[in-house]
Amino acid sequence: MTFTDYVIVALKLIVALSILNVWLIQPKKKTKWRGGDATTIIEEFKAYGLSETFCYVVGFLKVGLALILLASLKFENLTLIGSIGLSLLLLGSIAMHVKIKDPLFKSFPAFLFIVLNLIIILLSQ
Repeated sequence: MTFTDYVIVALKLIVALSILNVWLIQPKKKTKWRGGDATTIIEEFKAYGLSETFCYVVGFLKVGLALILLASLKFENLTLIGSIGLSLLLLGSIAMHVKIKDPLFKSFPAFLFIVLNLIIILLSQ
């Protein structure tokens, strides 16, 4: 494996495990990154004017795409599906923060993970 290959593996692990952490381990934990004054993911979606059902749909998609990104460690042809899909959903996260006029710093995690996904995409070509 080349140095670039190691970087790609590290970035995939960082992105995928971070998304899984947010949605599976800490969905009810208050963090400074949550939209509005929300203390849980469901409250965050309500702050955006979105339904609880939509929260579960987005969660399913993000968890699924994070798992696809992990699977791409073995099956490289899955890389673009995982990284592009997560990037699109993360753009939606930023749009929701902007919609409710959150402070800019609350969009930082989504922005960072979009950048990391773009690096994964570029280095995987």
